[in-house]
Parts: sequence; structure tokens; C-alpha cells
Amino acid sequence: MSDGGDVLRITGRVLTGPGPEDALDGLWVIGGRISLTPPASPGREVVTLDGWVLPGLVDAHCHVGLDAHGAVDRETSERQALADRDAGALLLRDAGSPADTRWIDGREDLPRLIRAGRHIARPRRYVRNYAHEIEPAELAACVRGEARRGDGWVKLVGDWIDREAGDLAPLWPRAALAEAIAAAHEEGARVTAHSFAEETLPDLVAAGIDCVEHATGLTEDTIPLLAERGVAIVPTLVNIATFPRLAAGGEGKFPRWAAHMRRLHRRRYATVRAAWEAGVPVFAGTDAGGSLPHGLIAREVAELVTAGLPTAAALNAAAWGARSWLGRPSIAEGAPADLLICEDDPRADVGTLSRPRHLVLRGRQLRK
Repeated sequence: MSDGGDVLRITGRVLTGPGPEDALDGLWVIGGRISLTPPASPGREVVTLDGWVLPGLVDAHCHVGLDAHGAVDRETSERQALADRDAGALLLRDAGSPADTRWIDGREDLPRLIRAGRHIARPRRYVRNYAHEIEPAELAACVRGEARRGDGWVKLVGDWIDREAGDLAPLWPRAALAEAIAAAHEEGARVTAHSFAEETLPDLVAAGIDCVEHATGLTEDTIPLLAERGVAIVPTLVNIATFPRLAAGGEGKFPRWAAHMRRLHRRRYATVRAAWEAGVPVFAGTDAGGSLPHGLIAREVAELVTAGLPTAAALNAAAWGARSWLGRPSIAEGAPADLLICEDDPRADVGTLSRPRHLVLRGRQLRK
């Protein structure tokens, strides 16, 4: 990377929001921060970068420090974070990890990370080695503890396969959810939940959930509930694409579950489109780190477009809107300079996101 003292001159079109009028002609990076005016005297060599400029993308659902078997070591976590960074995801919401990744905060070359702590689930009702496994009576206390350890988020497992029923089923009674979510809110944290199934959503919303991950079980009855309460969804469509393979692997033992997963997969695009059209906030996340590799944010944005979101809305789900939702700045005077610079206009072709021309993280140009 370049020396932190470099002054960067960014030429080209700077997109400050999803609207056609949200654009500037260039900006400067001085002392690691955005300046909309040139320095009186740079004092040293100016590095010029050209292209279509966006704030660094957000992967709002990934798992740094996690693989299919549980926590991973620092070297693996570093590779995961670098893969996201090199794909242009410079802000990550880690939606559950058993690994201690606080050391990443001291690395200027790695993305900024917002943690949701460790997953919280019932015993034998989620992936082995992933979650705190507790009973409903313990939920509020566990949530309070994770709220204090995280970065403003807590992650619940809302539903998973029930082996006796042979299908997806909720994990928590509504009363336990309400008590736990209230505890998180008292601690200043928001709560999100993994959810595939239809029947899980009414209790989550009634209990005060802030966000639903995947949300494949949304229906014409529950979409208005989320819209009315401003509950966001992170559809993780690149992960939902794996449902047919998962169904095939489990069909022999759990045929009802396999058929259910295939139904959820078939209607995935219509579900996301209907939610967005109803006013449900939609954000881009990949679910990387479990079974999927990191660095897939451009594919997820393209999937949102395939689902029927306008290109501007899909970009907003991974850029300006996502940053605002997470309480992080985008492109403004004095904001930290975390920038993605593309070859072409992403409003015309989101495919350009997969080919970053330049990346700027904490005011430093990342060298390829």
C-alpha cells in the first residue's frame, strides 16, 4: 500500500447516492479523509486515480473467523478478510462467529468489521461448533452478554430443522424472544435472526426483531408486518442458490424438509422483489464463511438485480443505504476515505463491481 501521507486526487464521477443527481466531479483524499476541495499546498507528490467512484461496498452478512466446521485460526481469518477487501467490500457486518477477531481492528489493511457476536441457538438445533447452545430460559441473559461483547448486534438462530418433525421449525417461544430482544435493546444493540421458515416470522416481528437474515419464508401476510415496523432483510441470494444441493443431500432422511427447501428456492426472487416493493429495507450480504468463499459481494448485488430490484436500489443495498443503516459514513466532507473505483458506471452495469480499478482503504491506495 501507499504511504499514509499520500495525497490522492480522485478524478471522474463520484457517486454520492443512488439518485441520478447524486454525483460530483472528483474529490481529494487528504490525511486519510475525503475533501471536496483541493489542498492549499499538497506538500508532497499527488497520486491521481480515475474512474467511477463509490463508497467501499458493504457485505452485511458474512462470517470472518468461521468455516463449515467452526472457528478458524488467524491466518484463515486474514485470508477471508483480504478476499472481501479485494472484492471491494470494505465494511463487513459479521453475522455470527465463534472466533475472536478483535485483532483485525488493529490492521489498517483489512476491512472495517462490525460484529454480532456468536450465534445463539437451541441444543442440537444448528450447525455444530457454531453457536452458544442454550434453552429458552437462558436466552435473555445470553443475549445480554453477546450484546456487550459485540459491536451493536446480536445474532439469533430463529429456525432450523427439527429432526422429530422432519422439517424447519422455530427454536424459541415468542415470550422468550420478546424478553431477549428487549434485553439487547437495553444494552444498545440490535438483534437479527437467521430464518428460512414461514412460521418463524410472525413471532420474530412481534418480539421486536430488527433484521431477518435470508427471510425466504416471507409471504403476502408477513411482508406487510416487516414493512410497517421497518424490519430489514438481508436475503443472501448467493447462499439461497445452494438450497437444491442441500435438499438433495438431505432428502433421504428428511424428505419434507428437502421439499420445503426447494419451494423456498423456487420463489426466492419473487420473495425479495415483493418485499422491496412493499418498502421492506433490503441490504446485500453473501453469508460467506460457512460453506461459501469470501469475496462474493458483486455477485450478490447482481442477484438482487436478477430478483427485480432496479440497479440503483441494488447498489444502494450494498453502498450508501447499507452504510447509513449500519451507522457508517459514505462520501462526504471529512468522512474516512474508503472508496471503490470502477472502470465503468455501475448504474449502467453492476458487473463492473466485480472488476475494481482501484481500492482506497483508510485513505490509502491498495496496490494490486
